[in-house]
Amino acid sequence: MDGGDGGRRRRSEKPYKGIRMRKWGKWVAEIREPNKRSRIWLGSYSTPVAAARAYDTAVYYLRGPTAKLNFPGEISLGGLKDLSAASIREKAAEVGARVDALHTQKRVLLHQQIHDEIDLNKNPEPEIEPDFPTAASASLSATSNTSL
Repeated sequence: MDGGDGGRRRRSEKPYKGIRMRKWGKWVAEIREPNKRSRIWLGSYSTPVAAARAYDTAVYYLRGPTAKLNFPGEISLGGLKDLSAASIREKAAEVGARVDALHTQKRVLLHQQIHDEIDLNKNPEPEIEPDFPTAASASLSATSNTSL
């Protein structure tokens, strides 16, 4: 038995509407055309946010301002005159690619910042002995003086 969930995935595995993750880790977006059985392929992305933004763009052009969006305040409206599947796919892929590039750039900058702080190729610098006696060195010198 499948545990009674009808074979559906949990919400945590699919963070946004209209997207899914491939076995190899890429995120893809697609949307069903209204009143048709066909789907519009919106692209493959590195991040779930980029795939979700591509979906939001397509669903907005297909269903209008009442569409349920993943990111309601972040819809980018461009003058899309032709509402064909091809033009919606092109606009959604453009938005998704732009978001993907921004997220990838942020990840690269963060990665560089972390590696700039820690240089694994650099030889460690010797530790400097403190000028003042520590509790351990004071007790060590006290025991060495009494043994003389």
